[in-house]
Amino acid sequence: MGRAEGSNIRVASVPHSQVYIRHTGAVPGERNPVVRLPDPDPRNPGQSTEATWWPPVMLDAGWIRENADSFDLMHIHFGFDAISPQDLQAVTDELKAQGKPLVYTVHDLRNPHHLTPEAHDAQLGVLISAADALITLTPGAAAVVERRWGRRPQVLPHPHVVDLEELERRQAVRLAAGPREEFRVGVHLKSLRPNMMEGAILPDLLDAVEQLPGAVLQVNGHPDILTPGGDKYRPELHRWLSEAAAAGRLELHVRDYFDEPQLWDYLSSLDVSVLPYRFGTHSGWLEACTDLGTAVLAPSCGFYAQQRAGVTEFVHNEDGLDAQSLANGLKQVHAARNRPGMSRAERTAERRMVAAAHEELYRSLLTD
Repeated sequence: MGRAEGSNIRVASVPHSQVYIRHTGAVPGERNPVVRLPDPDPRNPGQSTEATWWPPVMLDAGWIRENADSFDLMHIHFGFDAISPQDLQAVTDELKAQGKPLVYTVHDLRNPHHLTPEAHDAQLGVLISAADALITLTPGAAAVVERRWGRRPQVLPHPHVVDLEELERRQAVRLAAGPREEFRVGVHLKSLRPNMMEGAILPDLLDAVEQLPGAVLQVNGHPDILTPGGDKYRPELHRWLSEAAAAGRLELHVRDYFDEPQLWDYLSSLDVSVLPYRFGTHSGWLEACTDLGTAVLAPSCGFYAQQRAGVTEFVHNEDGLDAQSLANGLKQVHAARNRPGMSRAERTAERRMVAAAHEELYRSLLTD
């Protein structure tokens, strides 16, 4: 028999302080029977925090043993990058010993921070095999899990990233401003994760942008890769970008991390955000663009185009880039510019569905 309808479910969520996890819960102001434990502070595990969760204190067999009375099940999302398969196995074994179900959401089939897949594959093997239930975000990812591990995850969409009120406000501002003469194409290199392959997409993307009337390419990157002396300084990339910017071919913005309002300002300023990845699986960045009405041009690696119907795909993976598909995709986005994002009502309805599906799954795993 499942847990009584309406009773609270206490979830040890790994992590809790992350936007995807927060937005799989009930819409603010509505019934919220799923209670996710705050992240223990890794600097002081006896305390909780809403700001710092790395490394995740809950992913430890000792923590599970000592805190078993405080939660009903564990749900793992992120945070196991630095944990060995052996230690992950100890976590899953302790959950079983304590009679606590494990849910795992397969966000990444390939870790975007790892050049090779072997380490992440080993971690996936432990979690996918041990989990009592699996979730993923797209049918394509579910099919890969089934093919590789013989288990079919439940597919639930990524919820909104921008808060619902802010989503509505920013979309209204964009609509009131009307069409823009300029067509702004953005690529954000951040600190150049391994899956961006040294910005390999940029020369062909610049050529494609220069073929479109009124188009401007804006490239953003963090100081650590684009400032001499930076921890991850890339001199050839910096030289190429600086020369192109000096020639007036693109705009180069070197700045540190955006806070949330700054990120929404940045994405709202773009007509299209280009994801420069050569491997990966899903994208929260893509979802934020969807919230803000910014188009997305996404690579064929992973399952980005399955996340949202409005995403335009080009061919880019570890075998290389099809420059013509990139140019064609950019032309397609240019022709269909000023498409609205998902409305607040649509995102709210989707969040209710996602929250209800999580609650139903959790209750199915908990027996009296």
